[in-house]
Amino acid sequence: MHYTYLTTDALLAFIDLALKEDVGDGDHTSLASIPAGTEGKAQLILKDTGILAGIELAEMIFKRVDPALELDIKMHDGDTFKPGQIALTVNGSVHSILIAERLVLNTMQRMSGIATYTHSLQELIAHTKAKVLDTRKTTPNFRMLEKWAVKIGGGVNHRYGLFDMILLKDNHVDFSGGVAQALKNSKAYVAKTGRDLKIEIETRNLSEVKEALREGGAFRIMLDNMSPALMKEAVALINGNAEVEASGGINESTIVAVAESGVDYISVGSLSHSYKSKDMSLKAF
Repeated sequence: MHYTYLTTDALLAFIDLALKEDVGDGDHTSLASIPAGTEGKAQLILKDTGILAGIELAEMIFKRVDPALELDIKMHDGDTFKPGQIALTVNGSVHSILIAERLVLNTMQRMSGIATYTHSLQELIAHTKAKVLDTRKTTPNFRMLEKWAVKIGGGVNHRYGLFDMILLKDNHVDFSGGVAQALKNSKAYVAKTGRDLKIEIETRNLSEVKEALREGGAFRIMLDNMSPALMKEAVALINGNAEVEASGGINESTIVAVAESGVDYISVGSLSHSYKSKDMSLKAF
């Protein structure tokens, strides 16, 4: 697998839970209507335009359902696609193909939607150094695949969860007594526990940016809901002493101005909560 969170065990666990949810004690429609042992072929037809994501996962799903299924993979994750193209064909037990069908489509349609949206945003800011980041605004139990799709689309994964980084957001800052105190507490926690955890802090104005710089300890400073002009001032203040991330409702209409302010990263929650799934279908042939 390509990324640390994408282990074979994690993907198989996801596939098994998804199949259990869908199949239960059997695909009774297929069992009732199609004689056991019937073999056939199906092709995955793309009916949209975009960036393909989920092919590698689709292969795992088909093989998990039935290792005897034969696949002909015609396209790959990250490929640009248009209506009418065939992403793969599958040959073997019709019962197995039909069990795998919906899970393959559900994952690929969503992953391709995320990859396409991510790619479109990254293309808009290609003339800058800024990179698009994802967030934790993900679908419960689908985060792994959503973050995988962001990477396929050319974006960058932020932290995976609460456990692999310290990200001091506004509530943490307010509950701990301010930017400086939040950083002090976090640095003490890292020292006490011996954990290899990077610290990022969210700031809402230039005063908080200055406070974060005075206290130190943050490898990245987030500029939350600031105007591009204010972000430019903040970038100048930070002056390379920390990475800079922009955040706060950023979309295709605002991302260019944000990127041109000089930030290193732009986190976009809509990558994983407001994308449009891509249309595709699996048809017998």
